[in-house]
Amino acid sequence: MEPDPPLVAPHLRPARTFDAACATVVEYLSRFVPMGMWAVTRIVDGRQVLLSVDSPAYGLPPGTELPYATSLCRTMVAGETPRIAPDVGQVPQYAAAAVAARPFVVNAYVGTPIVRPDGALFGTVCGFDPDRQPESLHAHRPLLDLLSSMLSAVLEADTQATAAARDLELARREADTDALTGLLNRRGWDRFLRVEERRFRRFGDPACVVVMDLDHLKTVNDTRGHDAGDDYIRRAATALSLCVRGGDVLARLGGDEFGMLAVGATVEQTAQLVERMEQSLSAAGVSGSFGHAPYSVVAGLPGAWQAADEAMYEQKRRRRAAGTPA
Repeated sequence: MEPDPPLVAPHLRPARTFDAACATVVEYLSRFVPMGMWAVTRIVDGRQVLLSVDSPAYGLPPGTELPYATSLCRTMVAGETPRIAPDVGQVPQYAAAAVAARPFVVNAYVGTPIVRPDGALFGTVCGFDPDRQPESLHAHRPLLDLLSSMLSAVLEADTQATAAARDLELARREADTDALTGLLNRRGWDRFLRVEERRFRRFGDPACVVVMDLDHLKTVNDTRGHDAGDDYIRRAATALSLCVRGGDVLARLGGDEFGMLAVGATVEQTAQLVERMEQSLSAAGVSGSFGHAPYSVVAGLPGAWQAADEAMYEQKRRRRAAGTPA
């Protein structure tokens, strides 16, 4: 019998998840190429989200969102400016972006893109410093290219692994189905959100949570009976299902409350989706109050759910104040 291979110490094992790889890259760069800030960022919906960051000079925590339009990374990604600028004042586009970055002082910049397998931009590895750096900073370009290529490879592998896990979770939905509507029930919804929370924190993907509360269900139950109330709920579920896009998750959370996770949707796209849902409900002879809020790395899905729920109740209050039954 061959002896078991020796175990490798945990800190020497390769990172298998994208967030762990990002943390390793930032830690390595901070140690061997000191800058005022090193970060791995995600570019999404006009925002540059700091997924992993070490920021002794600027104090920016993970989850910070910065405008991409005025970022130094934007022109670097476009190929208009060099990846390494020991003195940003020598590069007009960087100098202008540094002015826009105030009150943060940026006098040196390093950046390289993280690219998906299809060539689309995911984000960047970037470094900033309030002081000008020596020209020897250029010598680190091969290291940056190597690290960004490594992150692209880990991103691809982790994306495939999490997609497979997500498909498995979707396949388990039959065990967590609401008997009245055929939608996911509360138990399935809570478990699905736990899985999605880990995925979103890993990649910083955009998403929005939508909360919907049916109007008039109690009146229907009281005046026409619970069978009519059940039919009212089923019609609402059918109408909402017609608006769900591929990858979105719709659930009946109990009573007259529904929830939806709009995967990959921006706030603007979700607002349009809610408008279609309202129209679909109206065509089915049903009405409801809606609230929606975006996912963020800082607040997570629980924070988005709470904000969406508050927005839904605020809509109810406004409608009642205007004399509209809700």
